[in-house]
Amino acid sequence: MKKHFLLTLFLFPALLGAQDFAPYAQQVAKEWNITGSALAVIKNDSIVFVQGFGEKRNGSSLPVDGSTVFQIGSVSKSFTATLMAMLVDDGLVNWNDPVKWYLPDFAMYDPWVTDNLEVRDLFLHRSGLPEQAGTYIPCLGYDRNDVYRMLRFIPPANSVRTTYGYNNVLFIVAQKIIEAVTGKSWEENLQERIFTPLGMHNTSTNKEGFLASANGNTPHETTVRQGKIRTVPMEGEEQALHWLTVIGAAGGINSTVTDMMQWCRLHLSNGVVEGDTLLSEVQMNYLHRGQLITSQTDTKTNIYAPCWFVEQNNRYRVWFHTGTTWGFTAICAFVPELDLGLMWLSNCEPPSEPRYAIMRHVIDYYMDLPFQDYSGQALEKFLAQAAEREKKEQAVPVPEPSAPYPHYVGTYGHQCLGEAVITLEDGHLYIALGPDDFPNRKHLMTHVNGETFRFRSGGSAFTLKFAMEDHLLTFDLDLKQNENMGLWRALK
Repeated sequence: MKKHFLLTLFLFPALLGAQDFAPYAQQVAKEWNITGSALAVIKNDSIVFVQGFGEKRNGSSLPVDGSTVFQIGSVSKSFTATLMAMLVDDGLVNWNDPVKWYLPDFAMYDPWVTDNLEVRDLFLHRSGLPEQAGTYIPCLGYDRNDVYRMLRFIPPANSVRTTYGYNNVLFIVAQKIIEAVTGKSWEENLQERIFTPLGMHNTSTNKEGFLASANGNTPHETTVRQGKIRTVPMEGEEQALHWLTVIGAAGGINSTVTDMMQWCRLHLSNGVVEGDTLLSEVQMNYLHRGQLITSQTDTKTNIYAPCWFVEQNNRYRVWFHTGTTWGFTAICAFVPELDLGLMWLSNCEPPSEPRYAIMRHVIDYYMDLPFQDYSGQALEKFLAQAAEREKKEQAVPVPEPSAPYPHYVGTYGHQCLGEAVITLEDGHLYIALGPDDFPNRKHLMTHVNGETFRFRSGGSAFTLKFAMEDHLLTFDLDLKQNENMGLWRALK
């Protein structure tokens, strides 16, 4: 395995004669003002293209190349699913077993779901939870164990196995199952069973792995104002690296486009690489089998397999998954009938259109399809929609005053999030919440309108609204995804 990986690297200088995807990748980066990006393509088990574009940080002159480490976001989910499939091969887990069999303390809001949610449900986003429920809770400083315990307080939006609702925090449950049956951490299992066998030497996990290998690659916030896309480097806790670690099994892997070619090789070869069977064909087929329709139009249907979207359109079938963290975006895709795979990574957070444009451009080339400017077409629509949103934002609401600030001061309790303390200091309100050992748990509150305030924590903005209930002051903290976890109530 290691020998083949090194030989692949030696091929890079000869890639200049292969299909040059650079012009279109550069066009996409320029149109969407992407600071730095990288693309690699594998065809017939050989890397045929790898190149970096732009820089690691605005104005840094540090070039991005095929060995630059990015956060791959939700592409990480496919690694966790593959780990679970390996454990199924080993006879340690069964996809159809209830989660409760492996984690006796596991609990969801509905007792029936607690007893009957199956291992496979964790990877198909059909738990019944509201879409993205719990995703932003780690930004308040809570860790994996905290979020795991909070699952029992999040009411479902739908019945289990009836509706697709994309979710991150249930991968903490998957991680715990992996750790329970192996006696090793999720991170150790990844290293021993995937990274090392595949020669993914520049791939790591979590905050620590990113900081140790980023080498100046910086996440950038993307905004749109007056018809222009702007990118600004993220600093400090705005990079949400604590979140990256907590969300781990759902989005915490860091890698390069070069390393990710090994990941594509594994999936294109049915789990056998260099004669070594890392995963049985039966389990690889299971991972690639779509089980739940996520979207459907006149020209294509997307079905979700365990941590891969399977798109069937009127020209081809492609397996892919996108990834988005704070300031990083990604897409990994493969087309078995073409023996083709690709990975694109960026250090900005534009919408999904640029990455889809890259993916479709590469596939179209190998399908001998006419050139289409997917990026340009999408950009025109995106800017028009952004202009409409900006126009609505400029509509100033009638301002309403808040109560005198001392009115809000006090200690508030929540059924699962603990206590929050609001203080008044030098004319400003501050809120302290989250675990006691979290270093940045005190935040400045800014008045929005009326009884509504806002604060930032761990890279995310949170809105809270005060009200009186049963003669007691309460506030509702918007966790962004409509999970109705109850109010914070003033403690008498």
